[in-house]
Amino acid sequence: MNIVFFGTPAFAVPALDEIVSNGFQVVAVVTAPDKPAGRGLNLIQSAVKHYAVDHAIPVLQPVNLSDPLFLQQLRELQVDLQVVVAFRFLPEKVWSLPPLGTFNLHASLLPQYRGAAPINHAIINGESITGLTTFFLDHQIDTGRILFQKQLTIDPDDNAGSLHDKLMKEGAGLVVETLKAIETGSVSSTDQSFLVSGDMELKKAPKLNREMAHIEWDLPAVPIHNLVRGLSPYPAAFGYLHINENNRILLKVLKTRVSDEQMPGVPGQVLTDFKRFFRICTRNGWIDLLQVQPEGRKLLLISEFLNGFVQQYAKNQQIQSLTMR
Repeated sequence: MNIVFFGTPAFAVPALDEIVSNGFQVVAVVTAPDKPAGRGLNLIQSAVKHYAVDHAIPVLQPVNLSDPLFLQQLRELQVDLQVVVAFRFLPEKVWSLPPLGTFNLHASLLPQYRGAAPINHAIINGESITGLTTFFLDHQIDTGRILFQKQLTIDPDDNAGSLHDKLMKEGAGLVVETLKAIETGSVSSTDQSFLVSGDMELKKAPKLNREMAHIEWDLPAVPIHNLVRGLSPYPAAFGYLHINENNRILLKVLKTRVSDEQMPGVPGQVLTDFKRFFRICTRNGWIDLLQVQPEGRKLLLISEFLNGFVQQYAKNQQIQSLTMR
């Protein structure tokens, strides 16, 4: 089979590597155009492009996926099958081109968590089980016929970063399993509607935004803890530490723990010894902040943050009352 691989970030690289390592013929890789980054605005290649260049695989980087020139390039490759891992939405004229179709790897057990951020939303919602799905693309996002699925456990200490890495590794194997089944003609597919019962709640995984990352401290402790896990290490949940009438710090929160503190309090109230612990009151209990990142600073253990915080504010007697909002 002549295979074209669509992918951009690091999540897609193990799948591409597994395809190549198993001897499949990747005739081209399609990835995002190089982007300027850093102070010098130097052009940065995607992780998938780096791999393709290192392995002498032709690279296509269309700005517009409906560009007639790009479509002609695909036709000239005589592509039999297309594989998509972590790439943007494909127009029908692209996904319908190869005779064997186009399949995608999605980081959830479809039909649950359709959308751009399934890893994050599964943790935010407190799930203990997630998984991977390969499915044929069709007209709507993440609704095509399912080929293979694999279930994975979300550990209590997992955050979006660690779960991403687990799914990335397991997804590579699932992609190759799917390719082998298609190659031998032994593949079967299942309409997603058959997996939806009448009372089933279909949870969505929309694109992340800044508004949802702002911690609301009047929520219960466990949902706040899960929000932090689901947005760590990026883009990170955050709150504002108010020190006095004129000073506040934007504080990204990267790691928390639900505290067994029994002291009564009001949401957003801070309890700290300025040395080892920094505790925030929620609707039904307290949360310990374990790792934070003040705006414009590096990631800090809470003891490191408190040490610098005391030096900057407490010694100057600027602290009037501490609250998180």
